[in-house]
Amino acid sequence: MTSSTETGGVTGTPDKDYNLIWYVEACLNNALRLDTYIQDAERSKDTQVADLFRKAQADSRKGAELGKELLRARLSGG
Repeated sequence: MTSSTETGGVTGTPDKDYNLIWYVEACLNNALRLDTYIQDAERSKDTQVADLFRKAQADSRKGAELGKELLRARLSGG
C-alpha cells in the first residue's frame, strides 16, 4: 500500500527527515558490511571481487556523505 503523503502511521514519525536518517544509516551499515566482504575476498586472493566490493563501499560512503549534507542543511533550516 502506497500513499502520496507521509503520515508516520507505522513509525509515529511523520517527519521526512527520518527517511534521510534511515538512508544515511543504511549506507554506513553497508560500508561496514562490505569491509568484511573485502577481507574475505582478499583472503581468497580474489582481486576482482575485492575490487567490486571496494567500489560498492566507496559508493555507500558517498551516499552517506550526500545524505548527511542534505540532512544537515534541512536541520539547520537551509
